[in-house]
Amino acid sequence: MKIAKNDRQEHILRIVKSQEVGTQEDLVCALLDKGLVVTQATVSRDIKDLGIIKVTLPSGMTKYSVLDRTGDVAPGRLLAVFSNSLLSSTCAMHLVVLKTLPGMAQAAASALDSIHLNGVVGTIAGDDTVFIATPGPEDAIALDRTIKDMISRPGSDY
Repeated sequence: MKIAKNDRQEHILRIVKSQEVGTQEDLVCALLDKGLVVTQATVSRDIKDLGIIKVTLPSGMTKYSVLDRTGDVAPGRLLAVFSNSLLSSTCAMHLVVLKTLPGMAQAAASALDSIHLNGVVGTIAGDDTVFIATPGPEDAIALDRTIKDMISRPGSDY
């Protein structure tokens, strides 16, 4: 059945929050199982509109995740500030160290704090460097992979 955009996006959010969805194809299949007729292109646009990102789990698997954000800031804007200010990400034991454009570390850390990615215990920002504490080395590796994916595809389907 054809469904309104808001209703479709509500279904997408519920599915991503309740299931391990690793690909757009998996999400399309989950929607079809609920009787909703959608295309992969529509789901791709909805993922971007909703600020859904692909995260790497400590096991190395990836899945879509809904950003747990604060305030009324649009998720796409947070992702743009974060990904556009980053130059590199390096894992160091239980820390992830980000290099940013000069003067952008605090903006990147603030955006990261607002995004509430899993595995982030806290951030410290200087002028062009952000230190991100994680619970352990596996969490740091997973977070580093997620961030590198965000850097490599800014503005694309996360």
